[in-house]
Amino acid sequence: MKIAYLGPAGTFSEVAALLTATPEDELIPFASFPALVSAVETGIAQVAVLPIENSIEGSVSTTVDLLIHETSLLISREVVVPVHHFLVGPPGAKITDIKTVHSHPQALGQCRRFLERCLPNAHQSAALSTAGSVADVVRAGDTSVAAIGPLRAAELYGGEVLARNIEDNHLNVTRFVALSEHDHAPTGADRTSFCATIPSNVPGSLHALLTELAVDNIQMTKLESRPAKGLLGEYFFLIDIEGHRTDERIAGALERIRAKADTLKIFGSYPRFTLENGG
Repeated sequence: MKIAYLGPAGTFSEVAALLTATPEDELIPFASFPALVSAVETGIAQVAVLPIENSIEGSVSTTVDLLIHETSLLISREVVVPVHHFLVGPPGAKITDIKTVHSHPQALGQCRRFLERCLPNAHQSAALSTAGSVADVVRAGDTSVAAIGPLRAAELYGGEVLARNIEDNHLNVTRFVALSEHDHAPTGADRTSFCATIPSNVPGSLHALLTELAVDNIQMTKLESRPAKGLLGEYFFLIDIEGHRTDERIAGALERIRAKADTLKIFGSYPRFTLENGG
């Protein structure tokens, strides 16, 4: 099987792709989220792995918008990747010599406390990718320049780890989803994701939708709104529930929701990530 992920090699996205892969699978890096979706839709790959939610930053809007507006691919799996950042220099680098730190702006922000305390005078330079910044720093060989990135990037590109787990929040994780032509068969421990729009100027319309979950004792694990990219004040409501869309109870509730909603789009049903089944 061919699995598409957001490159280059060494990113957290590659780590997520490896968690969905078997030793026989081939991983293919792409440069953007839309390219990942197109890779599956055109047969280049069978699966695309994209980040959908971070425990600190919230939903990844690009992925959510692709699911809502641009693709009929379904979520077939989810994996959760801990976000641990490492300060990496070229071979021979010492932390006392570092004058510039290179990384993606989010990584720099997530390591603010470490940078303020341990490298207060270092210049911070923005990059497009954490893994790419590690590769660039190692390739350049300037021992006064370090990068912040995943451990896998340091291992792949031969970098010198100068400090480990430098993120401010050690509980930071990113949830990734695997998109494919079909979602997953029922396992008994599943999650279903969908979005809906509600009639405008109808008081209680969202409550009416959610009541259909409550009456069947269906656990909702996520609810958020996303602008519909039309008129101001129009939103898609993104909902995750426990259970598989083919379960009789879930299927019935979804049909009742469909009858009350203006639109309903099911993103797929897939096994819930747990330490026992995923890592």
